[in-house]
Amino acid sequence: MLTYTQARQTVIDRISESPRQPLAVAVGLHDALGYVLAENILADRDYPPFHRSTRDGYAVRSADARTGATLRCSGEIKAGDTVSTPLARGTCVQIMTGAAAPPDADAVVMIEHTSRSRDHIRFDRDTRVGQNIVPSGSEVKSGGTVLQQGTRLGFAELALAAQVGAIELHCAAKPRVAILSTGDEIVPVDAQPGPFQIRNSNSISLATQVRVAGGEPVLLGNAPDHVGELRMQMERGLKEDILVLSGGVSMGKYDLVETVLKELGAEFFFDSVAIRPGKPAVFGRCRNVFVFGLPGNPVSTMVTFELFVAPAIDILSAAAPRSLPLLEARLAAPLTEKPGLTHFLPAKVEWPDGIAQVRALPWQGSGDIATLAQSNAFLVIPADCEKLETGELVQVFLRKDVA
Repeated sequence: MLTYTQARQTVIDRISESPRQPLAVAVGLHDALGYVLAENILADRDYPPFHRSTRDGYAVRSADARTGATLRCSGEIKAGDTVSTPLARGTCVQIMTGAAAPPDADAVVMIEHTSRSRDHIRFDRDTRVGQNIVPSGSEVKSGGTVLQQGTRLGFAELALAAQVGAIELHCAAKPRVAILSTGDEIVPVDAQPGPFQIRNSNSISLATQVRVAGGEPVLLGNAPDHVGELRMQMERGLKEDILVLSGGVSMGKYDLVETVLKELGAEFFFDSVAIRPGKPAVFGRCRNVFVFGLPGNPVSTMVTFELFVAPAIDILSAAAPRSLPLLEARLAAPLTEKPGLTHFLPAKVEWPDGIAQVRALPWQGSGDIATLAQSNAFLVIPADCEKLETGELVQVFLRKDVA
């Protein structure tokens, strides 16, 4: 049985072996969050386009502004002002953060390091060339690449695209991820369940995880535990880029997912992983579409999606697979778990005194969504570990949607 890291690497390797070039789509700047660039974005001019002050203070010739020197202030420059007159020797000019330094000024002295008497400014320390000035073109030259093809667009990347006037971006089309739940006990979320039925919450969580990961969810609803209907629904899902099924992958009489996939000619790369929850996770390929069979218990579904489906979406978006968001934290209370499998326990990470501290939340197993909704992370307990003491350093897998 594969470890979760081996299984995750299997997903990455198999999908990377079958590269696909997604279609490029034009996306407006305001709608491009989470997309992956299909082309380089170039600077339309030098940045900064002028010698920019990084502090409120006085623009000076550094040779004039020595400790104890007094210079006449000849004016004021605020951000956005047109600046063309050179700075005369023996003078300075008051300047605001973000404003353009005048020609011949080679430094800005912070206002805190000066004292003022009417139009005369006394300097309390020596000044060096380039102090508190960002030279024109030092961030990027005109025509230089500011964002590379394959970059996923977040708030900083979109701000940079806006800065260079890229209001329409050519991006890789998001992978379409078909989502199909299974089980006779499942009813739609807008239905009233019977005494022994449950609503299809997995379709909601999976669709949300697909969006967070950068994909486009395609909801197929639920297939009952019947070979013919399950096959028909899978056939629909195999028209998309990825098919994700929840439920029906264990060893029970009515766990039919692998049976039907075999009938459809699927090739399996793994069908179990040494984790809890999520041990019976399945990964394969059918008709050149990658298929994931995830356990039906909601927490198992959510964990296995993040471990295995998320990197697949990255690669099919023409981006590098992102690393798991793991960090180290100190354990807030002792834990004992049965060894042999890597455990992912719902947990709460907090930062008292600026140091990450994690506490496992009491839960009722992999069907307990209520506890998971109180968490912001999973506490990762290695397979060879049985007891952990308070204060020990442990790995924490952050929930990307809320952490």
